[in-house]
Amino acid sequence: MAAPHSSRTEDWWRDAVIYQVYPRSFADGDGDGTGDLAGVRARLPYLAELGVDAVWFTPWYLSPLVDGGYDVADYRTIDPTFGTLAEAEKLIAEARGLGVRVIVDIVPNHVSDQHAWFRAALDAGPGSAERELFHFRPGRGEHGELPPNDWPSQFSGRTWTRVEDGEWYLHLFTPEQPDLNWAHPAVRREHEEVLRFWFERGVAGVRIDSAALLAKDPALADFEEGVDPHPYIDQDELHDIYRSWRAIADEYGGVFVGEVWLPDSERFARYLRPDELHTAFNFNFLSCPWDPDRLRRTIDDTLAEHAPVGAPATWVLCNHDVTRTVTRYGRTDTGFDFATKTYGTPTDLGLGTRRARAAALLTLALPGSVYVYQGEELGLPEAEIPLDRIQDPMHARSGGTDPGRDGCRVPLPWSAEAPWYGFGATTEPWLPQPGDWAEYAVDRQDTDPDSMLALYREALLVRRTGAGFGDGPLSWLPAPDGVLAFTRTDGLVCVVNLAATPADLPPHGELLLASGALDADGRLPSDTAVWLRS
Repeated sequence: MAAPHSSRTEDWWRDAVIYQVYPRSFADGDGDGTGDLAGVRARLPYLAELGVDAVWFTPWYLSPLVDGGYDVADYRTIDPTFGTLAEAEKLIAEARGLGVRVIVDIVPNHVSDQHAWFRAALDAGPGSAERELFHFRPGRGEHGELPPNDWPSQFSGRTWTRVEDGEWYLHLFTPEQPDLNWAHPAVRREHEEVLRFWFERGVAGVRIDSAALLAKDPALADFEEGVDPHPYIDQDELHDIYRSWRAIADEYGGVFVGEVWLPDSERFARYLRPDELHTAFNFNFLSCPWDPDRLRRTIDDTLAEHAPVGAPATWVLCNHDVTRTVTRYGRTDTGFDFATKTYGTPTDLGLGTRRARAAALLTLALPGSVYVYQGEELGLPEAEIPLDRIQDPMHARSGGTDPGRDGCRVPLPWSAEAPWYGFGATTEPWLPQPGDWAEYAVDRQDTDPDSMLALYREALLVRRTGAGFGDGPLSWLPAPDGVLAFTRTDGLVCVVNLAATPADLPPHGELLLASGALDADGRLPSDTAVWLRS
């Protein structure tokens, strides 16, 4: 077991490595085929040995699990599938004892249709106070048979559903996820109390789902492409909400990371002002293809948009919503776009793995914090899920054209020879694991010095103990076409070769770590990265 480690700075979140746990698929402690808190608690030493500073859990609250837990029925109750509130409290305390902080996921835009508020709204009827907590409206058309407006969904399909009494309610996601009315003081008050509830239980931070969607145009005006402001994305009223949240976080020493998808860098930076969110996810980098010019421009743009507000950047290659890195980087199109996801795209996993190893060193050398999605440290590829086993609503709502997100949510392999690779003891996992995943199992990689797991462990150790990493300046170095080279402080240099031919290394005193072996002439092969000390 690794000894507890301290953060590199007083503001730990500015340069932390944060590991994302998708609870259903991390580890199954009770053998029912679904991951749970007992499984996570048993594997906390693994996370401590990996060397992460914090763990972010996707929602573990009471939920019908229509959308993987992002349809929350009660924020103060752990879903029985995962365990109990007492277990969550023990997990938070045990993680802290190993030097690992816990970040929980809050979903403020909507709740489950099984939430007590929504059930009461349905029972109360049109014009009731209960319905004011949501967006209920009469329909358009002669008999109210048409939706109140034409807003596009964040998933495929409609954004309005009609109830028996004739009114319609808004849901930017599935019909089982009704949107809350953030203009109502009770909605704001409830979420502030939920924040306090979890901060008082020792969580270090909160990830905010769909953070730019909460406030809506009160007129619910129709959507017009290219016309600003957007009726439900990035409304100015959001900033007052997050200022009130920041005051609560500051009371407890907690931090926020927002899921903010915005193309306008100036608008994006507003969420990171000193009295709002601490950090926000960097989706431009996540979706960027494996291309030297595009990557450099994305890195520059990211650092530039954070600089005016003094916020640290975040770097992430993969999460529970996007195609896994080794698969994406092995394709002809190495970027990511929800709109172009399809079945059976050819992938060269050997190439993708080399690139993913290099990308790991690239991200861990950049200024700011880094998020690692579970299984990324094992080099897991995207899994092809049989059609009759897909559970993600994106698949059904697309009419079957979108493969959905289940391929990156398959339960982890822990033991190569155990049933279901040691994920659980007695029951087949909730999503099927590929038959060739033994090579990715933790126990097999644990003893292989050349494994992806070994690379991540070594990289996190060097990053945590070596000078020049984390928050701070970055300067680009002259480099051949196709090569990214930059220096940090204390002589730290990162070089990534995305060209087709080997590249000479710059003058240096020490090679700290390489994502792959140098060639016989000491040059850096294609799709390989190194950390140097000058």
